[in-house]
Amino acid sequence: MQSLYFILDTLFNLYLMVVILRIWLQWARADFYNPLSQFVVRCTHPILGPLRRLIPSLGGLDLAAVLLAYAVALGKYLLFLALGMIHGQWLGLLLVSLLLVLKQAGSLLFWLLVARAILSWVSQGRSPFELVLYQLTEPLLSPIRRVIPAIGGLDLSVLVLFIALQALNYLFLDLFPSLWSML
Repeated sequence: MQSLYFILDTLFNLYLMVVILRIWLQWARADFYNPLSQFVVRCTHPILGPLRRLIPSLGGLDLAAVLLAYAVALGKYLLFLALGMIHGQWLGLLLVSLLLVLKQAGSLLFWLLVARAILSWVSQGRSPFELVLYQLTEPLLSPIRRVIPAIGGLDLSVLVLFIALQALNYLFLDLFPSLWSML
């Protein structure tokens, strides 16, 4: 039963990250024709296309994609509840699903920052993947750079954002001690 739980958990979390990435790509106005963007669009469009006809966007926020992210998280826990892998109440699953979306968004940001940092050390040029990483993370890093400029040619903005993410992680761990660590 543990192996089935691991496989289902991994599949739901990966798709949730793709949906969150779709929301983020639209918010950052990243290059639509980038191969990574095209992959994300192809993975999410079969569900988002019909959903968008029912749920309009609000400003620059794609509410259909936000609802899909929440539905994926909720669907994961409802499936686990139906299979007897977890125990809980419906109201609790609504909160846990919201927390899962938040935690996955933070985890996605962490891994994109790691990839951007590694690519900045080894990249020989501007690859399409590196360009979309820049478009996604620069809106978060540039305000930090305005406050803390490069010291001796070393950009500390990624480190500051890592510390902020870790602080948020500990804050949610304090607010939801038993839930946050299990997500």
